[in-house]
Amino acid sequence: MKTFEIGKTYTTRSICNSDCIWSYTITARTASTVTAVNKYGEEKRYRIIKKLSEYRNAETILPEGKYSMCPTISAE
Repeated sequence: MKTFEIGKTYTTRSICNSDCIWSYTITARTASTVTAVNKYGEEKRYRIIKKLSEYRNAETILPEGKYSMCPTISAE
């Protein structure tokens, strides 16, 4: 399984608007969480979602919350 790396930036596009791009830089990690900084400089800790991670074979987080069209960031 691919894992998040400290110092690396991960991005994804919005499902609704391809001009909207979310990017997060990983600053710290544990076995079950990652700490990331968004493009506005806000730092938060996110739990790694195990079910999604197993499905994608890469660690996955939901940085904007869990809703029908939420962005997902994977360590791919």
